[in-house]
Amino acid sequence: MGKQKYYVVWSGGTPGIYKTWNECQLHTKGYEGAKYKSFDSLEEAERALGSSPYAYIGQKKKLAATRSASLPEAVNDNALAVDAACSGNPGPMEYRGVHIASRQEVFHFGPLKGTNNIGEFLAIVHGLALIKQKGYNMPLYSDSANAISWVKQKKCKTKLPRTSETEYLFELIERAEKWLKENKYSTPILKWETKEWGEIPADFGRK
Repeated sequence: MGKQKYYVVWSGGTPGIYKTWNECQLHTKGYEGAKYKSFDSLEEAERALGSSPYAYIGQKKKLAATRSASLPEAVNDNALAVDAACSGNPGPMEYRGVHIASRQEVFHFGPLKGTNNIGEFLAIVHGLALIKQKGYNMPLYSDSANAISWVKQKKCKTKLPRTSETEYLFELIERAEKWLKENKYSTPILKWETKEWGEIPADFGRK
């Protein structure tokens, strides 16, 4: 049996401390701007609930003493989060990028026929290109390990058939792959840990 976790919900349905991930989700999933995080002890959770959520999920603070060494560091809020949504697979797909600290939508594309994995891939490349173009110094978060892997390989390894209906999508894929091959970038691509931090800020809230 795993170690007991305590989930603090600062904003969402009903703020409070919950003992299961399912209870936490009931008060956060589908709530725009929901803020929540897990803790290893009730004492830590109670202290966090009485504090600003940004002290725990928005900045890199001195959390080593209160977090297990195996847990990831706090989220860097001066960062771009990207995500995709798809109704069906394939189906109408769209993606967007959101600045974490301000929750401002930076870009949005779609919908057009595709898959969620393609959307996640295109979202990362779109974000990388924008960050480089603007000269921003910030990391990029994605919750898709698959898409991150594709980006690092500079190849969208989709099995979606190329048809007249998906031709424009494949042109976008080729453009993204070309950008990856022709451009160097220093932007760190980080995996968003949903179980620890909740849904990525760019999530469309349709799960």
